[in-house]
Amino acid sequence: MLLVALAGCSGKQHAEMANAGAAGAVASPEGAALAYEHEVDIQLDAAQIGPRVKQISEACQSSRLGDCAVLQVGQQGGEYPSGSIRVRIAPKGVEAMIGLAGQGGDVASRNTQAEDLAQQVADTALTKARLQKEHERLLAYQDDKGIKVADLLVITQRLSEIEAGLEQANKDAANQRRRIDTQLLTLRFQTPAGQRSRSEIGEALGDFGATVTSSVAFVVRAVAALLPVTLVLWLVGWIGLKLWRRRRRASSMP
Repeated sequence: MLLVALAGCSGKQHAEMANAGAAGAVASPEGAALAYEHEVDIQLDAAQIGPRVKQISEACQSSRLGDCAVLQVGQQGGEYPSGSIRVRIAPKGVEAMIGLAGQGGDVASRNTQAEDLAQQVADTALTKARLQKEHERLLAYQDDKGIKVADLLVITQRLSEIEAGLEQANKDAANQRRRIDTQLLTLRFQTPAGQRSRSEIGEALGDFGATVTSSVAFVVRAVAALLPVTLVLWLVGWIGLKLWRRRRRASSMP
């Protein structure tokens, strides 16, 4: 009964935390040019990491939680399994995606930051307006019947440069709009600290034989390396002792 009560309290706390996270979701003010990025670390059982990464990827690609695009997927097995996925998703789907990723696990940490793109947006718009104005003016010069061939060639070359600049400005504007209208979400999955500790203990036990063998081999090598030196020192000491005793007897004789 006590375990059931504790489990109920724990589930209630997780639900309250999820509701609090949804209520505190960051929303860009209307008219602002803020590019939001979220980084979330989630502790999850090792067996669930791979399926959870796949589940997040499928949910994103199917746009089940709003417009979404998968940018990166990673997974690592072994003694310390982990996984990660980075998506760009509509703001309304951020909290739902985090909730889906954290099912059955714990959100260990979460960080949200925003980059203000207002100046970049303004600079791009100004560049586009300037290039478009120059493009229209050069087109008018190009239609002049009395224009010289040399001037026409210069105008044609400049029009080509302006068109390339406009194309790049349009790409910059589209990228800025995409960063403002969607949010970057990075989800990282790791096993709980307890599982990592058990993995370390299991690894240590598995390496017990190899560790003992390595230690014995080290001792054997050390003895083999020191044995000649020990013999030489013993021989020098024995000869020195003999000479000392002989000298002492000689000095004691009348």
